[in-house]
Amino acid sequence: MMNHILREDIDNILKENLNWDKFKNTNVLITGASGMIGSYMLYTLVELNKREHYNMSLYALVRHPEKLNREVLPYINIINQSVTDPITADVAFDFVIHTASPASPLIMREDPVGTIAANTIGTYNTLEVARKGSGKGYLFISSREIYGQPYENQRVFTEDTYGFVNPLDPRSCYPEGKKAAETMCVCYHKQYGINTKIARLAHTFGPGMSIYDGRVQADFLKNVVNNEDIVLKSDGSAIRTYTYAGDATLALFYILLDSDDIVYNISSEDSTVSIKQLAETLVGAFPERNLSLVFDIPKDAGNSGCAPFTLGILGSDKLKSIGWKPVYSLEEGLKRTVEFIETNY
Repeated sequence: MMNHILREDIDNILKENLNWDKFKNTNVLITGASGMIGSYMLYTLVELNKREHYNMSLYALVRHPEKLNREVLPYINIINQSVTDPITADVAFDFVIHTASPASPLIMREDPVGTIAANTIGTYNTLEVARKGSGKGYLFISSREIYGQPYENQRVFTEDTYGFVNPLDPRSCYPEGKKAAETMCVCYHKQYGINTKIARLAHTFGPGMSIYDGRVQADFLKNVVNNEDIVLKSDGSAIRTYTYAGDATLALFYILLDSDDIVYNISSEDSTVSIKQLAETLVGAFPERNLSLVFDIPKDAGNSGCAPFTLGILGSDKLKSIGWKPVYSLEEGLKRTVEFIETNY
């Protein structure tokens, strides 16, 4: 059965007064549908279809269909392939939601070619699918990482400001792949009239994430789930903006259904903290576990695959102007994530 935390999040999303009717009688493709964001989008649309009888045909493009919740399998069509291969499904898609991309620093370190391919070749393949359909809606999941490292006196990234990314660093396979994909989106919009949307996500966590993917929030959550002290591999001074997955998914539907512009940041700005503060928040959220914060900084800290950026604050005023606001605080989101992991697995 689907976890109660996920069900609550889906209920919160579907309560929003969005233009859900746009999904009536449509074919919808979601890539990366077994990942955290892709599965949230898929499960929300399955529930919407069941409640409102919208006659949606939902297609989940995945490499590992066994990761999908068995409860939704009767309501979807599975396309079992990599997004880097041409998508040959004989369907005219009205909406394409492209979430497929490695997000793990471990994968970025070990397979930079596969990482950049998912965001460039994969985006081309999905845009071609959208071009052959009605082009009603195409959503690309981008990242805070496209902004790179801020320049001097630059603190908050809005949608029209950019920092520095070194294109000759193999770790740039992720941000440079996302940047190229964004350019493809605007090119297909201009040349073919596809209603492309770009969502730049802040650091996102929640149900469906892997606690073994090497991201700092995953490592910390793994410590908590295992009742271990939280271990910091750096001084923890880097600043990040975090967003709970349920809030991020709601934002994605705002962008896809109710926005006029092409690109929007998604960030819970009240959840802007240093990595050290993130660890302290988790320790404080579970006082009964008597956890501590421990520093264990390796001598070679430069080969972790983690993003090299020390400041990553996203401004979300543009998104809030169309009606979105996050539901959960950082501590609440972390508690929900731990509860999901411990009850689901």
